[in-house]
Amino acid sequence: MVTVDELLDYVDRAILTLLQQDGRIANVDLAEAVHLSPSACLRRVRRLEDGGYIDRYVALLDPTAVGLGTDVFVGITLVGQAEATLDAFEAAVAIRPEVMSCHLMAGEFDYLVHVVVRDVADYEVLHRTHLAQLPGVARMVSSFALRPICDRTAYPIG
Repeated sequence: MVTVDELLDYVDRAILTLLQQDGRIANVDLAEAVHLSPSACLRRVRRLEDGGYIDRYVALLDPTAVGLGTDVFVGITLVGQAEATLDAFEAAVAIRPEVMSCHLMAGEFDYLVHVVVRDVADYEVLHRTHLAQLPGVARMVSSFALRPICDRTAYPIG
């Protein structure tokens, strides 16, 4: 099995690290930072994009600034583990815009869902009208985040 370290050299890893910090960095500045010519750097970035290492470029918003200052983590247990139940739940949860992430879990819950809302009242509406109505839901446990301690978007690729 080929590891990431065997596929990416130190320059590729440096490019990926810098792009995770600033996806809008000018190619000339990126090239200078990794000690390549602009054309060689651009070829590397295109190869990383084409190879699937770079999934997409996004703008990271301040959730409070856009009125979504409340993070809720919801542990969800389904009525069963049949593939149709899992598939129906996953399809339905994925289309909710308030759902920031949803993870199939091993442990106490079947899924851990991270949602963002304006406030507790907004979450109550979401809970009653959407989350509790998701296919196969047997139990939900909601935990409200008081404040983020660490909230990274960059992967540690070394």
